[in-house]
Amino acid sequence: MEVLIVTLPLLAAIISGFFGKYVGDRNSEIITSLLVSISAILSIFILYQVVINQYGNNVLISTWINSGSLNVNWSVKIDALSSIMLVVVTSISSLVHIYSIGYMSHDPHKPRFMAYLSLFTFAMLMLVTSDNFIQLFFGWEGVGLCSYFLIGFWFKKETANAAAIKAFVVNRVGDFGFALGIFLIFYLFDTVNYSEVFEQISSSKDKELIFLGLNLNAIDLICLLLFIGAMGKSAQIFLHTWLPDAMEGPTPVSALIHAATMVTAGVFLVVRCSPIYEYSELALNVITIVGMSTAFFAATIALVQTDIKKIIAYSTCSQLGYMFFATGVGAYNIAMFHLFTHAFFKALLFLGSGSVIHAFKDEQNINKMGGVWKKLPYTYTLMVIGTLALTGFPFLSGFYSKDAIIEFAYLKGNTTGYYAAGIGIITAFLTSIYSWRLIFKTFHGSYNNQDIKIEDTHESPLIMLIPLFLLSLGAIFAGFAFKELFVVTIGPNSFWDDSIFFLKPLSSEHPPFWFLILTPVLVISSIPIAFYLFVKNKDLSKRIASVNKPLYDFLIHKWYFDEIYDIIFVRSSKKLGLILWKFFDIKLIDGFGPDGISSFIKKCSLKANKFQSGYIYQYAFIMLLGFSALLTYLIIK
Repeated sequence: MEVLIVTLPLLAAIISGFFGKYVGDRNSEIITSLLVSISAILSIFILYQVVINQYGNNVLISTWINSGSLNVNWSVKIDALSSIMLVVVTSISSLVHIYSIGYMSHDPHKPRFMAYLSLFTFAMLMLVTSDNFIQLFFGWEGVGLCSYFLIGFWFKKETANAAAIKAFVVNRVGDFGFALGIFLIFYLFDTVNYSEVFEQISSSKDKELIFLGLNLNAIDLICLLLFIGAMGKSAQIFLHTWLPDAMEGPTPVSALIHAATMVTAGVFLVVRCSPIYEYSELALNVITIVGMSTAFFAATIALVQTDIKKIIAYSTCSQLGYMFFATGVGAYNIAMFHLFTHAFFKALLFLGSGSVIHAFKDEQNINKMGGVWKKLPYTYTLMVIGTLALTGFPFLSGFYSKDAIIEFAYLKGNTTGYYAAGIGIITAFLTSIYSWRLIFKTFHGSYNNQDIKIEDTHESPLIMLIPLFLLSLGAIFAGFAFKELFVVTIGPNSFWDDSIFFLKPLSSEHPPFWFLILTPVLVISSIPIAFYLFVKNKDLSKRIASVNKPLYDFLIHKWYFDEIYDIIFVRSSKKLGLILWKFFDIKLIDGFGPDGISSFIKKCSLKANKFQSGYIYQYAFIMLLGFSALLTYLIIK
């Protein structure tokens, strides 16, 4: 069964990718959706076995590398952590496959698209079920490659090509750090298998290495290098710039890659490596700072964006920041809780935005929408549910998981934890403001589109609405249904068993009452504030923007990260490339190499050609000179 979960999406990708033109568009859609859905059903059964019977297994598929002390297998590791990820990946992927049947109905390359989705799912499943760092890296690079295919799916569109390349290059930066971390693990422990590495960590906590001229603790260095990889894949600040641009891909891609699967791989990596991170206070503090900075930074940018998908993309970036600072304060289980609930409501929002874009004939600017909540009643209702869950409205999924992160950060009791909790509360308020801004500007107020008549907007077909409805159930009930399962970390009822390691048990205390109600009060109060600013009194929001124009420009330009990177890396690289091309390549290599030699021979041949004049006296004179030279040589010799 475990092997089937992983291999069915691969089989679907092969059938649709290589034989799509023979089986046809419709059959490709049905086969891929069916096989991935079967994988999802089996994953739910596996999770049930883990929860009820504490089931665990490590199924060996085959031996991969066996060289010296390096022994690497293809395997499917089943424990509490991987079972959660299996359900998240396969369930969201199956719904995205089904949704894509309707959304991509007019695309001429449907089999190729479905094959990419299934191949991505396979790579992600290999990542989360690995029992060693090499298989993890295989899946890690596999999802990176598939994201390049999917973001640039409409490859005739220049912006899509540029976004795909940007995602690929930025992720390579993070993956370089990740690869160095794996090399260092093998160097220190002579193995890359999780169990063998984790067993040796406690005895190696005082080892030191010289890295880049610095004397560093080996465990700290491993954790920081692995986290660099996580930052790239999960779009944390400094390596985040690829995520909003990736919205150039089809909307189902955004829901699959940027809501529930690839971007959560970094969080999964840190949680999986909790036996290493628990021995590195430095790395945990760095993760906390990076996570809370990303959460706040991305939320501020989302406040002013006008592209419906980019607003949700920055929201994803911000929510990933929450997950990371949860791991930074040692609440790995709560990070996974938020990852689990976030998958449902964020996929719901992405697919809901796709439904809106579909209704507006590919328009994505929320300033060109409005007043269509009666025309799109199902999409509107489902997106409101997703928004309530995202903002942490009481008793919906986000309320349980996001508030738990803030509470555990507060209970950490140190300076970093208090800062993280404070930033988390402020970010929750900002999240609510920009989320309701999206809803109100998209569905309420006056209709603002000059190109499409409001009568021409229409609700999406049932094939697109059914996945939205199923995701809405997760957005409503997942938090309440699974809170006890995720939160309990010790004792006979602990779901996590040995899949997450806690050096020190999490605090069992409760924050003060005022702290518990602060975030929900801010979240609820933001709804009328957003309604007043973006529906009732639009001029006020415009005046606020004009009065704070430098701040507004700073946010609209996304903190100028792209511009700074363009100056530091892109332009300097182009200048260096021009120097290497024009001076070293053309003048030195070509000048003294093939071009220089051919030019010299050409000049010599032109000179020699002048001797072929046709006059006998010149030929006789040359022969005499030659004879004289030969005679002189013989006499001297």
